[in-house]
Amino acid sequence: MTGVEHDIVLFGATGFTGGLTAEYLAGQAPAGTRIALAGRNRDKLEAVRERLGDGYGEVPLLHADVEDPASLRAVAESARVVISTVGPYILYGEPLVAACAAAGTDYVDLTGEPEFVDLMWLRYHDQAQHSGARLVHCCGFDSIPHDLGAFFTVQQLPEDVPLTVRGFVKTNATFSGGTYQTAINAFARIRHAARNAVERRRLEPRPPDRRVKGIVGRPHRDVEAGGWVVPLPTIDPQIVLRSARALPRYGPDFGYGHYLVQRRLATIAGLAGAAGAAIALAQLPPTRRLLLSLRSSGEGPDLEQREKSWFRVRFVGEGGGERVVTEVSGGDPGYGETAKMLGESALCLVHDELPQTGGQLTTAAAMGQPLLERLQRAGIVFRRVSDR
Repeated sequence: MTGVEHDIVLFGATGFTGGLTAEYLAGQAPAGTRIALAGRNRDKLEAVRERLGDGYGEVPLLHADVEDPASLRAVAESARVVISTVGPYILYGEPLVAACAAAGTDYVDLTGEPEFVDLMWLRYHDQAQHSGARLVHCCGFDSIPHDLGAFFTVQQLPEDVPLTVRGFVKTNATFSGGTYQTAINAFARIRHAARNAVERRRLEPRPPDRRVKGIVGRPHRDVEAGGWVVPLPTIDPQIVLRSARALPRYGPDFGYGHYLVQRRLATIAGLAGAAGAAIALAQLPPTRRLLLSLRSSGEGPDLEQREKSWFRVRFVGEGGGERVVTEVSGGDPGYGETAKMLGESALCLVHDELPQTGGQLTTAAAMGQPLLERLQRAGIVFRRVSDR
């Protein structure tokens, strides 16, 4: 895309994670990277720009409003890559995806909402393939450590043989008001999400000569994982399996299982009970409004809390008579590291030599090794722990 005004436009910089992403880009983008901030409120955008420090006082501020399609079209047509941190995405995300798919502009976001990702595939994948736009969702803790961690693990195993990978997630981090609001809205839309998932499975091509499957396990104690493990039905295993379908390196028969790790079985039981109650209460408008009132979007942990947060995802891969254990780890997953992952994803699309692909893609399929190496240089650890 020659002649565009901006390399990266960040939509949602006035939010909690959006502001951290703006600061990350200001500190890490190579000299000459043309960055702009977009949103509805110019005063708030100016406040974010002031936080970026010397050298960023002239960063362009663009008007963009999800209820003004013309403004989003102008943003998309002016950029090589657009970042969106405006959620819940199922409520506010579609107009910008539509604008980028039409303009042939690359797009990245932080969603962890399966319904939104499936709906965007159904509505814009074909158009983006035609325009050349790369629509890459889930570029934060959902789902980069899991997607690229499985990708990294597969690289350590033999080629052209059946492979099995299991991922075990541990973290001490809390979550923001925005994440909470997104979760409650997702619980309320479970039936909608199921319909979209069924329709996508019906229409999406599968590799004719390879098999890719999810592994559904049971809660059990796993010494290697470091505690009790329970299947974790987030969007992350879906993303890993889509990467496996897109990339032949995952072998002729690939299986993936995804688990949460806790030290105590009682903690898992408590989490399951709380989630079940939230899902039930989210189905009725009065109780859903009550749940949503408990935490507001824009709230997040303070710097001291974030500095104490960490995550670790351990993978056990097997195939061709070999077994390997790998690990992806980092600091605060929901904020600092998520801003890093999102920022590096956008920078990768702008600056790195990548496959000429279009449509809705996973991070492994769109950026793979170049993004993994960027994240390693940025301090996120990908390492081989052991093998036998």
